[in-house]
Amino acid sequence: MRRSSGILLHISSLPSEFGIGDFGKYAYRFIDFLNEASQNYWQMLPLTPTSIYKGNSPYSSSSAFAGNILFISPKILEEEELIGKEDLKIDISNGNYVDHEKVTEFKNELLKKAFNNFKESDDFYKFCGQNNFWLEDYALFLTIKNNISNESWAKWPIEIRDRKKDSLQGIKNQYFKQIQYHKFCQYLFFRQWSNLYNYCHQKNIKIIGDIPIYVCFDSADVWANSNIFKLSNEKKPLYVAGVPPDYYSKTGQLWGNPVFNWNEIKNNGYRWWINRLSHNFKFFDISRIDHFRGLVAYWQIPASEDNAINGEWINVPVEDFFKALNNNFKKLPIIAEDLGIITEDVKQVIEKHNLPGMKVLLFGFSSDDHPYMPHNYIKNSFVYTGTHDNNTAKGWFEEEATPEEKNRLSEYIGKEINSNNINMELIRLAMMSISYNAIIPMQDILGLGKEARMNLPSKANNNWRWRLTKNQLQDSAIKEKLTRLAKLYGRT
Repeated sequence: MRRSSGILLHISSLPSEFGIGDFGKYAYRFIDFLNEASQNYWQMLPLTPTSIYKGNSPYSSSSAFAGNILFISPKILEEEELIGKEDLKIDISNGNYVDHEKVTEFKNELLKKAFNNFKESDDFYKFCGQNNFWLEDYALFLTIKNNISNESWAKWPIEIRDRKKDSLQGIKNQYFKQIQYHKFCQYLFFRQWSNLYNYCHQKNIKIIGDIPIYVCFDSADVWANSNIFKLSNEKKPLYVAGVPPDYYSKTGQLWGNPVFNWNEIKNNGYRWWINRLSHNFKFFDISRIDHFRGLVAYWQIPASEDNAINGEWINVPVEDFFKALNNNFKKLPIIAEDLGIITEDVKQVIEKHNLPGMKVLLFGFSSDDHPYMPHNYIKNSFVYTGTHDNNTAKGWFEEEATPEEKNRLSEYIGKEINSNNINMELIRLAMMSISYNAIIPMQDILGLGKEARMNLPSKANNNWRWRLTKNQLQDSAIKEKLTRLAKLYGRT
């Protein structure tokens, strides 16, 4: 395996005249930026749909398969004559932050206009046929939400909740055009994404995607596949996911996602998971599986609990699962997100299947000889200065790092560290490390502070909003610096 490096930047964080990053010209310019800076990877967050009432988190989606239609480029729609130039005369750029409410309203109106001007084609029908295994249910799910009940699907009329064939067919007949609209939006999303993905390959850039291990209860996935989740007869979760109490939280973490019924998944030949991975492998070169340890054993908490204390570990048939995966895929381009406390059985699975894990430098100096100090790395790993859930390097140094951590880091590097050089010193540590792959968040490359943080997990609002400006993307000095580091540490 060759040594490589890349940048972590979500699509939403790209510059754009339309309030949120999209698959338009600035995405292509970012690919050029990566190429000119001698980078190999572009890592992004999940591209699945987000919603305002779920805090706009890409990890809380109504589908594990659908695309986020907010990323559809209005300019490309105008070039394809699906909308007019007058439809783009609006200013919702909003500087460095996404206004999700404005963007959602604008994009929805724009896509409705595009749909009214769209003539269904063989290409559209082909897309619908190839993706029917998830697309039909997702389009139907949204149509029911918009026309019959916007409540959680478990509160829908019983015949719809339980997917009675005659009831669903009646909805399909009555709302045929709206169902087609939702399929059309997905068609646009994946057509624009495929063109962008192909351009990445032309520029020798590989894409790293992100797969949250769990799905939201109020999603098309759980409604359409309720048998593979642990639900009651009333289709409510019996158990939910989380992690047990640890050093960081005395009550653990209660995530609230329904847990998988792995016995049923095994009996179905792991079909849902194979479909999910196949779908992701088609659109990404590598996929990071968030909370990978949940594929070995997961913390199951009774749904009635208020915290994660009274849970229990439930084993997954992991070896049988991976046997099925290896029978279906020639290779498994997976990054195992193995941050936090990882037990020996999880380590053994990762090592047996030769999966790279993750190292995060912001965690590495909290104790002497911490496993995330660079000298403890292994080659088959991905090292990050930080992730989307961490503060920026500068923000961490100014707001969170203890005096002991600062002293330990300065001693490790052999020079005084301050808020002005922390980002580049951590980048240098990542790039010089033995890890085959180094991924740097764009915020750290730019040396930005806490104002550029993408997500604060304990905070419900104002996450997932930070964006690049056009000028930051055009900075030639940054490209030169990255190129120099990539060449110096053998990552070109």
